[in-house]
Amino acid sequence: MVRFEILLPLYYNNGNQIEQDKFLETNQELVTQFGATSTDSVIVSGKWMYHGVIYDDRLIRIHIDTDDSPVHRNFLSKYKQILKERFQQEDIWITVQYIDVI
Repeated sequence: MVRFEILLPLYYNNGNQIEQDKFLETNQELVTQFGATSTDSVIVSGKWMYHGVIYDDRLIRIHIDTDDSPVHRNFLSKYKQILKERFQQEDIWITVQYIDVI
């Protein structure tokens, strides 16, 4: 089993807050695809540099626990582009970790 983790920004790169409906739409699409999600209530802070500009991020973390399959990885690989456009980001961080559920 694996856990996919998606970090979604709370603010656009220009500093304006991202609309709540974008998070609700994203969560619903992921639940439809995978059957369930979990979202942390803790805000993740990060810094990153792109073309010489340092960005400060405040993000939320969405988890998807599912079977490891090429279908799931392929879906998220393509879905990443949708998220980049929806949240107007240069990149969206999606990681995968192997987990054991007891």
